[in-house]
Amino acid sequence: MTDTNICPCNSGASYAACCEPLLAGDRPAETALALMRSRYTAYVVRNVDYLLKTWHPSTRPAAIDPAAIPEWYGLHIVRTEKGMATDGDGVVEFKATALAREKMWRLHEVSRFMKKDGQWLYVDGDTKGETPPAARRAPKVGRNEPCPCGSDRKFKKCCGP
Repeated sequence: MTDTNICPCNSGASYAACCEPLLAGDRPAETALALMRSRYTAYVVRNVDYLLKTWHPSTRPAAIDPAAIPEWYGLHIVRTEKGMATDGDGVVEFKATALAREKMWRLHEVSRFMKKDGQWLYVDGDTKGETPPAARRAPKVGRNEPCPCGSDRKFKKCCGP
């Protein structure tokens, strides 16, 4: 990604000004929402080190297989609850779109975050409805290609970031 690319987290800011400094370890997430957005971006770019580093030790998996991460194409924040810089915990509800096994999937999750030693960490989440299957099977869809959801629109005008 270049400095002028829009961040995959759909904040509207450039990647360089939004999630890149967090993924690079240059600064920590100031809020649960910032951590949520940066973790989504880490899934998009398959930065498993960042995902594991920002996962609470009580629920963190031993490893994440980058090949098992689907192609993520869109993030929509539904709501937040607490999770500000002065809070110790917070909730972020989101919906995300992925392409896995040649099918579009929608993940709707209510994620819980906790601050430990001044750092926001992902604890766990409750999913609502269908979740994307593991294992990426399809190639990445280009912004100007037809959307794989079948809408007959360009990907960038439909399900794309």
